[in-house]
Amino acid sequence: MSARPVDEALAAVRLVDHHCHGVVTADLDRAGFESLITEGAAWPGISPFDSPVGVAVRRHCAPLLDLPRHAPAVEYVARRSELGWHEVNRRFLTAAGTDVFCVDTGYVPDRITTPQELAEAAGGTAYEVVRLESVAEAVAARGVEPGEYAETFRSAALDAVGRPGVVAVKSVAAYRTGFDLDPTRPTDADVTEAARRWLADGGRLADPVLVRHLLWTAVDLGLPLQLHTGLGDSDIRMHRVDPTHLTDWLHLTSGTVPVLLLHCWPYQRQAAYLAAVFEQVYLDVGLTLHYVGPARARAILAEALEITPFRKLLYSSDAYGVAEFHLLGALAFRQGLAELLQERVDADELSLPDALRIAAWAGGDNARRLYGLPSPDPVPAGEHD
Repeated sequence: MSARPVDEALAAVRLVDHHCHGVVTADLDRAGFESLITEGAAWPGISPFDSPVGVAVRRHCAPLLDLPRHAPAVEYVARRSELGWHEVNRRFLTAAGTDVFCVDTGYVPDRITTPQELAEAAGGTAYEVVRLESVAEAVAARGVEPGEYAETFRSAALDAVGRPGVVAVKSVAAYRTGFDLDPTRPTDADVTEAARRWLADGGRLADPVLVRHLLWTAVDLGLPLQLHTGLGDSDIRMHRVDPTHLTDWLHLTSGTVPVLLLHCWPYQRQAAYLAAVFEQVYLDVGLTLHYVGPARARAILAEALEITPFRKLLYSSDAYGVAEFHLLGALAFRQGLAELLQERVDADELSLPDALRIAAWAGGDNARRLYGLPSPDPVPAGEHD
């Protein structure tokens, strides 16, 4: 039986991954691999392989390592080591079918690929997303007087976004304070006093006033702003990262910069509401898709698309550390969206031309338009088959 039209279309889309990270450049033992396929901790007697994402790795990734589907975890890790990290990364990154990577370079607890190294392994192109908390913490580490912090941070942020290939900025305010913040721009005096406290105490940027200042600085920079929402590790206080907490801030920043809500689970419906009522809001369900796996991707995407305008859904993997996540994110997105759109076509709720347009938009065109990325090269005549 031949593939259905929407399946074929999404299988052929060369994806734009508008938010992701690098992958490790070292061979991993079982403990090291397991630590990278969970947002939680390694608990005695409980393996991340015995979870939805672990099962998805063994089901969908094992064949690319020349193993049978559902290969045992011990065989999977051994085969990974036998091939070596370079070959493992190449296989998964090329199989993902991603042409463009927008890479957050602000999280590097491991030795991971640079954006250029990631793109080279995949045969694609990379751009950079600047994490503003990292910029602020670098300013603090170099030493700055509290009264000079605001201007020094602004200048450092301008320098960072002026680097070649930077297309967006990102904030991890969700990890640091949550979104239930005063939405207004803080005064200079408030920023100076907050900087005095933070610079005296040290540590990560987690002062609510300075986080507000960072978000408003992002608006001033004029680039698309990516915001982590929902699913994350144990630093997250889930009730505080519902993106609807941003409603008043979105009113105040209307008409300024695009705001990209990342991940969103379990708040994909709330994110969809914001995308439906605020011109500047866009969303994805990256990270979520490889944790739920292809088996549940359709359900997550269905909720995200209940009311989201079709020009506002983007693809991201948010893959970090293991190249398997680049593959699983792409596979789950393609399969889940194809099932959803084809079902609506079969029910005559959507025309096939509309379904094909939506697939192309979400897979890459929306991100290219939003970030000002070049259009893909046209397929030469005679190479469509």
